[in-house]
Amino acid sequence: MLKDIPSIISPELMKALMQMGHGDEIVLADGNYPSASAGPPVIRADGHGIPELLKAILQFFPLDTYTDINVIYMGTKNDKTPSIWNKYQEILKKSKENFNIKKIERFKFYERASHSYCIVASSEQALYANIILKKGVVK
Repeated sequence: MLKDIPSIISPELMKALMQMGHGDEIVLADGNYPSASAGPPVIRADGHGIPELLKAILQFFPLDTYTDINVIYMGTKNDKTPSIWNKYQEILKKSKENFNIKKIERFKFYERASHSYCIVASSEQALYANIILKKGVVK
């Protein structure tokens, strides 16, 4: 065991976070996301929601500040704002990371996610809860 690593961060997830380089992207996927067939390696986070994963990951994960967009949401078909996005923004603000959010259409999100470093498959039940984070550098 190590000190001060939240138990929600599995050894497999910590390894992936450490192996990722500047510009690599990680997908935090909800329970409806087709994680297994999307292409990138899948890290299971069964029983956990995305907000708690996001909060824990941002303790270790710098967001890319050398790009215009470092957080990407899967856009809704009717352009409504899911309430979970408000939770994400609260977590991002508390992390003190500089973030710029963009939402992209569902199938464009799938395409982008297919090139990600990995997908964290959660049990999140909120719709349109999928999020991509672009890794930056430690300063």
